[in-house]
Amino acid sequence: MKTVVIHSARDLRIEDRPADAPGRGQVEIRLAAGGICGSDLHYFNHGGFGTVRLKEPMILGHEVSGHVARLGEGVTSLREGDLVAVSPSRPCGHCRFCLEASYNQCLHMRFYGSAMPFPHIQGAFRESLVAEAWQCAPAGDLTPGEAAMAEPLSVALHAVNQAGNLLGKSVLVTGCGPIGILAILAARRAGADRIVASDLTPFTLDMARKAGADETIAAGEDSLSKFTAEKGTFDVLFECSGAEVALRGAVPAMRPGGAIVQLGLGGDMTLPLQAMTAKELCLKGSFRFHEEFFTAVSLMRKRLIDVKPFITQSFFVDDAVEAFTMAGDRTKAMKAQLVFSGT
Repeated sequence: MKTVVIHSARDLRIEDRPADAPGRGQVEIRLAAGGICGSDLHYFNHGGFGTVRLKEPMILGHEVSGHVARLGEGVTSLREGDLVAVSPSRPCGHCRFCLEASYNQCLHMRFYGSAMPFPHIQGAFRESLVAEAWQCAPAGDLTPGEAAMAEPLSVALHAVNQAGNLLGKSVLVTGCGPIGILAILAARRAGADRIVASDLTPFTLDMARKAGADETIAAGEDSLSKFTAEKGTFDVLFECSGAEVALRGAVPAMRPGGAIVQLGLGGDMTLPLQAMTAKELCLKGSFRFHEEFFTAVSLMRKRLIDVKPFITQSFFVDDAVEAFTMAGDRTKAMKAQLVFSGT
């Protein structure tokens, strides 16, 4: 089967590897679509991010959908031919955090396409994928591309859950890549009244308006100054860029008692702690997801969240290098996806 393998920065190869057979409780999935994520781009462009570095070749990918090709013993919840979204979150189920139901903090997490542990956890960009049946959410009449958006939408839903009650709240989103766009959609679905989005490029700001942002702001020095009067405007910040300058610039626009939810992973930051302390701001991290995955699929199936306008490019798997190059261009691409033979 064809697989998309990263060896080092800018060394991406299509390799033939043997397919696996499903065991008890597992299914074989004929992959249909796979979205290129920011972490995939970090491996492609830089060989990793922060202290996480490639130490061996690794199959990339964790935003995938496909059709059930074969059922393992004991699987009754799925049928051959079903289109499913596949959750890449595979906690161990028995460590201290799993026993506390904090599955996204699992000590032995097997998250597709991750170089955090060694040996690395191989990813899902492969023509044939064996997964646990419980990872698979039936996608109904969604397209394969839409179903593959369940993973990034789950990230946004987890962040909204971290923020708490959004009903009637004023929300700022900094960074309008795929996660920022999905955060706008999720925040609105959760009841946010006013949503302002900030980013660097006209393309991403146009995407933010399509997602329903009430106002968009071109990021830059003092770009949020009009929101700083009387100790600030926003109840919640979803910081999706991972850029220190974005978070620091947003603090003066936050209302006292507001919440900052940090999604973007861009390395360590130096924060304006005195200003944050004086405003009694709450800083929360938001890392991955777990139970939100099936909710993401359900919301899309019910057409309560529409992700289709934000799938901007599709490439056949043989053109993966071109796809990854395009996916990193925020003047043209929002979500670029790979198309596999199972479509």
